[in-house]
Amino acid sequence: MKKAVDNFTVIENTALNASNFLIRLKSPVSLQELVPGQFVNIEINNTDQVFLRRPFSIFEINYEEQTLSLIVKILGKGSKILSKIKPLETLSLVYPLGKGFTKPNINDKILCIGGGSGVAPMLFLAKTSGLPKENIHIILGARSKEDVINIEEYNNFGQVHFTTEDGSVGKKGRVTDHPLFAEELISFNKVYSCGPEPMMKAIATKAKEKKVFCEVSLENLMACGFGVCLCCIEPTDEGNLCVCTEGPVFNINSLKW
Repeated sequence: MKKAVDNFTVIENTALNASNFLIRLKSPVSLQELVPGQFVNIEINNTDQVFLRRPFSIFEINYEEQTLSLIVKILGKGSKILSKIKPLETLSLVYPLGKGFTKPNINDKILCIGGGSGVAPMLFLAKTSGLPKENIHIILGARSKEDVINIEEYNNFGQVHFTTEDGSVGKKGRVTDHPLFAEELISFNKVYSCGPEPMMKAIATKAKEKKVFCEVSLENLMACGFGVCLCCIEPTDEGNLCVCTEGPVFNINSLKW
C-alpha cells in the first residue's frame, strides 16, 4: 500500500471513560482501503515535550464520509495531549502503516481478544470480517468497570464478552480466564489478539498447545513507522524484524516466545 502524510481534521473527540477517548478524523483525500491491524503515526502538536510521532491502531473507517477513527488510551504525555484535542484542529498522520490480520475464511469461527489499547483493532476486525455474528466472539479485558468501553453497537457484529480483574463487569479475572478461551479454545478456527505483551504471550502459549491458528498485534515502541529507527525490533524465526513494517501482526509460530 502506498503510504501518505496528510493533515486530517478533527471532527469528534469523545471521552469513552476516564482514560479512553474516541477521536474521529476527516481525511483531506479519498481513503485507500485499510485493514484491521494497520496503524497510523500521529505528530503531537504544540509541545516541546514529545518529539516522536505516536502510533495508534485504526478503530473504524467510513469510506463514504472519508473518516478514520481511533481509540486513544492515555498512557503518557503524547496520548494525554491528544485526549484534549478539539474539533476543527488538525493532526498530521502517516498512514497506512504495517501489515494487518489474516482475513478469516467464510466458514471460520473466530475469537478476538483485546486488552487495554488493543481493543480497537479487535473491534475493527470483527466489524469487517464478513462473518455472521454467531461465528464471532470478542473478549475484552479491563481492570474494572471504570476502564470498560461501552461498545454496545458491536453486538451487531459479534458476541461481546467482558472480563474485569475485580469482577465489576463480566467474568472476574483476566481474558485468559474466560471459559471461551480457557475451556472452549479448540472450538475456534482462528484466534486474534492485541494488548499487553504478557496477555498475548499467555494466549500464544495455549494456542500453540491446542494447535489453533493465532495472530497477535505487537505493541513495540514504533517511532518512525518505516523501519529506519530500529526501535521496534522483534526476534523471529526469520531473524530480527521491524514490527512497524513486517508487523505489527505476526503469526505466533514465527515469534521467539
